[in-house]
Amino acid sequence: MQTMIDSTAVSTLFTEARSQNGWTDKPVSDQQLRDLYELMKFCPTSANSQPARLVFLRTTEAKERLRPALSPGNVDKTMSAPVVAIIAHDTDFHTLLHKTFPHNPDFAAMFTGDEKRAVRDSFAFRNGSLQGAYLIMAARAIGLDCGPMSGFNNALVDQTFFNNGSVKSNFLCSLGYGDPAKVMERLLRLDFAEVCQLL
Repeated sequence: MQTMIDSTAVSTLFTEARSQNGWTDKPVSDQQLRDLYELMKFCPTSANSQPARLVFLRTTEAKERLRPALSPGNVDKTMSAPVVAIIAHDTDFHTLLHKTFPHNPDFAAMFTGDEKRAVRDSFAFRNGSLQGAYLIMAARAIGLDCGPMSGFNNALVDQTFFNNGSVKSNFLCSLGYGDPAKVMERLLRLDFAEVCQLL
């Protein structure tokens, strides 16, 4: 039976959490990154496909490889972050469905073959995006701040980090402990009536 989480957890995950634009020098450990993944991996994806692939850039050298792909406005806040995650997805996720979705051994066939490339790409992008959102929530749950962003050259990231293979970048997310002085004022959120229908 599911029960509502307490108000502190709601605040941590949603109402008081902010996208960060600057960082303190407090480090993020490898164990924290493992803990983050251990939470996010339990969240749902279609057919348990789990197409997300993550690269955690922790060292100066690793982040320097990313620098040429960044839009000018994102360079400083990205390079100063303790960790930058590349959230990507594997368009050949179906090759692992025998492991992640074993009760339906024929399911992978719907993604197999060059003629199914568009289906695979759409499926991987959608579910990998879900997992990227789960990463943000998992990071907040273990006490990290997040700075998710686009504003980079996906093709260059794919070439640099994935050798232009089946793994494709989606977005970036800086991780660490945010500098409160660099947080922007919270912008307007749309009201229920502007977004939702009750049918």
